[in-house]
Amino acid sequence: PRGRAVMVAAVEKQKLVYILNRDSTAKLTISSPLEAHKSHTIVFSCVGVDVGFENPIFACIEVDYNDAEEAAREQTKAVQKLLTYYELDLGLNHVLRKWTDPIDMSANMLISVPGGTDGPGGVLVCSENFITYKHQNHASIRASLPRRYGSQDNLGLLLVSYAIIKQKDLFFFLVQSEIGDLYKVVLSYVEDTVNKVVVSYFDTVPVANSLSVLKTGFLFLAAEFGNHYFYQFQGIGDDEPESQSDTMEQEFTYFHPRPLKNLLVVDTIESLSPVIDFKIADLAHEVTPQLYALCGRGSRSTLRTLRHGLPITEMAVSELPGSPSAVWSVKRTVNDEFDKYIVVSFVNATLVLSIGETVEEVSDTESGFLASTPTLHTSTIGQDGILQIHPNGIRHIRSDKRINEWKTPGKKTIVQAATNQYQVAIALSGGELIYFELDASGQLDEIEKKEFGRDIACMDIAPIPEGQTRARFLAVGDWENNVRILSLDRDESLSSLAVQVLRAKPETLALVEMKAGGSDSSSNSLFLNIGLSNGVLLRTEVDKLTGVLSDTRTRFLGTRPVKLFKIRVHDSNAVLALSSRSWIAYNYQTRFHLTPLSYSPLEHASHFSSDQCPEGVVAIAARSLRIITTEKLGELFNQSSIPLRYTPRQFVLSSSVQHPHHHRSRSQFFLLE
Repeated sequence: PRGRAVMVAAVEKQKLVYILNRDSTAKLTISSPLEAHKSHTIVFSCVGVDVGFENPIFACIEVDYNDAEEAAREQTKAVQKLLTYYELDLGLNHVLRKWTDPIDMSANMLISVPGGTDGPGGVLVCSENFITYKHQNHASIRASLPRRYGSQDNLGLLLVSYAIIKQKDLFFFLVQSEIGDLYKVVLSYVEDTVNKVVVSYFDTVPVANSLSVLKTGFLFLAAEFGNHYFYQFQGIGDDEPESQSDTMEQEFTYFHPRPLKNLLVVDTIESLSPVIDFKIADLAHEVTPQLYALCGRGSRSTLRTLRHGLPITEMAVSELPGSPSAVWSVKRTVNDEFDKYIVVSFVNATLVLSIGETVEEVSDTESGFLASTPTLHTSTIGQDGILQIHPNGIRHIRSDKRINEWKTPGKKTIVQAATNQYQVAIALSGGELIYFELDASGQLDEIEKKEFGRDIACMDIAPIPEGQTRARFLAVGDWENNVRILSLDRDESLSSLAVQVLRAKPETLALVEMKAGGSDSSSNSLFLNIGLSNGVLLRTEVDKLTGVLSDTRTRFLGTRPVKLFKIRVHDSNAVLALSSRSWIAYNYQTRFHLTPLSYSPLEHASHFSSDQCPEGVVAIAARSLRIITTEKLGELFNQSSIPLRYTPRQFVLSSSVQHPHHHRSRSQFFLLE
């Protein structure tokens, strides 16, 4: 009570009381336990009684089973349940039994009533069909529970959970019956004297293990079976006179259950409890098996299908004219909140789409893109420029529609490219590296050339650190299964700083700043993500000063070569890895997650941001363009459910049978309810 002491009571005999204090540094201290044991005693419920700042008092429902054994032998003496007050004397540092009173044998739960300056104190004793107010030196005040029309009066009704709503000038209780009905309990009192207990029907919700009311006007229900619910209060049940039951009435009052009136469902936390039957099978032919579970009880029962992966929301799907090879989204200027264009590359052409209320094709004269050639890479450069890198050169599109072109020398073509806001690196056929920087006038200057001596398979430039104008590292992967970290400093440009030997050819690279797994610090570490041709993802930490590689982690993602793409998730950097299955690496709640997406395989992707989808992904799959977004971050499984009418008992999976109108075989469930 008032946070000064706590009682821990075992089911049988033992009770320990701990005194709580704070030391000179305001840290919480816990005293050695004081014993309040009573032999041959079973405890059904225990609460702290609110007595203001007097000696703390605890109330317990107890039964002396020694009396029960004697009653069984003599068949004369009745067994009683007792409401017992235990007082902690802070002066003597001792716990004593202060008061005992017989209560109904069906009593199962105690509710503490606000005391001191907030209310009359005491407890509410919940028993079969009734709720009773009790306190030392106070008469018992009892009220019956309203019942549903059609229920049998000879069947008892128990209360299983409760919550208290306290405001400045009033308080009341929400109590729940074992069939899910919520009741509002109000005490009519003057000073410390309670005159009446009024119980009225409030709403009907799933049966809860616990109810918790937030000060912001929400109710969280931890359900005994099935999903948990988060409700918002729409009213406090003041207009339910027909279903009230108070101390002046001796018989039951009745009500009709109805849809939610005083509560509104805001959110749901999915729960499988209880799992009655469980099977693993690949019935959807998705390579990765699905998990099938029978869950719940009664009309809230479900057949759940669980897929290992993050749930995905599909925002838009559009068919494309041909087979695309790559896709990007770009902003018009670096300060724009949303992307301006979606750029789709084909084998011999480039398609530019504008992003607005609708997605429409844009002509090359309006966008500035060269539409007659495939695009290898595109991004925003500088403050207001767009870069299009194609096999024969670099096209720099300025905001005033001026276009600067850089052509490849001789018959060489560009095979790989990487950019950030001020730096560009390209790889030509034959293994030549060329490094550019954007000068103060917005022109691309060629800084360095280097003959690499072998063909370049992939490359990426590190992001520019905050407060600086250029990144220090360029990662380059070759066809001889090596990845090198090259320096971009002016005095040692394109010199090798570190080498990592791989077991397969690197397919793509991604240098990304992210928090280390389990770190809650505000600083990010630089990681080199390497997608290999054998379906393996490597994640290596890069020293921000020396470029040295360390702490390599490995994960097998699928059977296809791994393609990596930088995206944003939860306003933080993330990496999308595409193989035979799509994966996403991101930070959430100070933890690093590498989770598959519960979605069909993708071939190429890019970050996407618009007014309707602030954090999404634009991707291509086969001949379609898709815009998707992640949801329920941190989840490991994506669930879909089929409602059932009755409590399920068991289900059996039949062998596959050929469908008469389709080539694919199908399986059948036989369900016993």
